Amino acid sequence: MSKKFTMVATCLFGVEGLVANELRFMGAEEVEPENGRVIFKGDYNILARANICSRYAERILILVTSFYARTFEELFSGVEKVDWNAYIKNGHKFPVKGNCLSSKLMSVPDCQKIIKKACAKSLSKAYNTDWLNEDGELHQIQFLLLKDKVSIMIDTTGAGLYKRGYRANSNEAPIRETLGAVLAELSKVRANHIVIDPMCGSGTILIESALKAMKIAPGLNRSFVSETWTEIPNEVWNEERERAKSEIRTDCNFTAFGYDIDEKSLNIARENADKAGVSDRITFVNRDIRDFTFETDRGSVITNPPYGQRLLDIDSARELYRIMGKKFIKKEGWSYTIISPDDDFEKIFGRKADKRRKLYNGMLKCQAFMYFKK
Repeated sequence: MSKKFTMVATCLFGVEGLVANELRFMGAEEVEPENGRVIFKGDYNILARANICSRYAERILILVTSFYARTFEELFSGVEKVDWNAYIKNGHKFPVKGNCLSSKLMSVPDCQKIIKKACAKSLSKAYNTDWLNEDGELHQIQFLLLKDKVSIMIDTTGAGLYKRGYRANSNEAPIRETLGAVLAELSKVRANHIVIDPMCGSGTILIESALKAMKIAPGLNRSFVSETWTEIPNEVWNEERERAKSEIRTDCNFTAFGYDIDEKSLNIARENADKAGVSDRITFVNRDIRDFTFETDRGSVITNPPYGQRLLDIDSARELYRIMGKKFIKKEGWSYTIISPDDDFEKIFGRKADKRRKLYNGMLKCQAFMYFKK
C-alpha cells in the first residue's frame, strides 16, 4: 500500500468548493475546503494527478506541519521539531518564502530567516554535518502564518498551475487561466456546448471551455518541479499522464466563437488555441460587440469585458455594459456569464442577474453575473 500524506491545493478566493469537488472526483481523501485553499490526503499518484488535472487550483503543496506560534522562539521550535530529512536530503535546495496575515509575527523576512535556520539545524543534526550543500533538487518551502497558526509546506508544482503552457503570448491584462476555467464551470460548459466570447482578447475563456468540454487535462503538456524529485518514481508521472490522455474526448460537438475588435489580440488567440490543441474547435473573427447577433439556436456567452482598472476608463466600460444589456436579451436556449468588478453592473446592464458568484481576478474583487432564466 502506497504512503499517503496531507496536501494543500491553494486557489483563488471563491472557488474553494470547485477545487474540493474536483479533488474528490480525482480520488483524494479527507477533502476539507478552507479560505483560499483545500486540504486533502493522497499518495504520489494523487499528487501527480492533482497537478496534471486540476483546472481550478493554483498550486499543490505537501503540508509538512501546522502549529501555533506567537513568538520567534515558538516558530523556530515548531519548525526544528520536523523530521526534515524525510523530505529534504543533503544537497537539496530548500529556499523559504511565505506570507503573514493577522498574526503576532508579521515580518515575512524575519520568518523566512528563522524557518530556514531551524530547518538547516534539523538537517545538520540528521546528516551529522555543519555544511549543507544546496545544489541539487529544488524543494521550495512555503509558509503561511494566519491568525498565529503556522502552516509549513513544500511546493510540488513550480510555476503556478494557471500557467498551462499555451499562453506564451497574451494581450494586455488577460484573465488568469484558472479563472477562465471557473467561468466555464459556472456556465455549465459540456461536450455539446456552443460558447461565444464577444470580447475574447487572447482567447483564454474559450480555450479553457474547449479543454473542459473535451476533457483535456490542463497540465498534460507541462512539467512540474516534483517530477525532478527522486522519491517520486517516474512511473507515477507516466501512469497519470496516460490516465489523463485516456479521458480525452475528441468525438464531442463542442464549438466556440471568439470576437474582438483588435486584430493583434485575435492573432494571439489563434496562436494560443493552436498551442492548446483546440484550434479546430474555435473560430476567431474581428467583430464589434455592437454587431452581436444570434447565429445559432442556442449558446452560452461567457465574457470578461474590459473595465476601469484594466483597459478602459470607467465611463467607457459602463458604455459596454449598456450595449451588452441591449444585445444579451432573454432568449430560449441562451445564457450569459459576465465577470465584472463594478458593483453597479446590474443597474447599468439593465436587469438583475439570476445568480451571482463572488470571485477574485488576481487581487481584484469581482462578481460573475449569470443570466439564464427565460
